[in-house]
Amino acid sequence: MTEEEINIAFEKAYHRACNTQIQLPPDIMLHFYAHYKQATHTDGFYTPSGDSELRNAFKLNALFQVKNLTALEAKIKYIELVNKHITD
Repeated sequence: MTEEEINIAFEKAYHRACNTQIQLPPDIMLHFYAHYKQATHTDGFYTPSGDSELRNAFKLNALFQVKNLTALEAKIKYIELVNKHITD
C-alpha cells in the first residue's frame, strides 16, 4: 500500500469505528485510542486530559505502549484493529 492508500484506509477505518454500535471492552478501546493518537498527534508526546486521574493513567499507559511507532505504522495498526474488532 502507498502512503496515500494507507491514509484513505485510515480515514475509512476511523469512520467505521466512530459509527459502530458494537460495545468494545475498555482494553480494546484503549488500543484504539493510543493508535489513533499516535497516528494523528504530531506535536511530540500527547498527554491525556480529563477529570479522572485513573482513566488518564490507563490512557497514558496505552500511549507509552505505542510511543515507538511512526504515524504511518500507527495508522496501519489502527486499520488492523478496526478490521479485527468491528465487523459491521
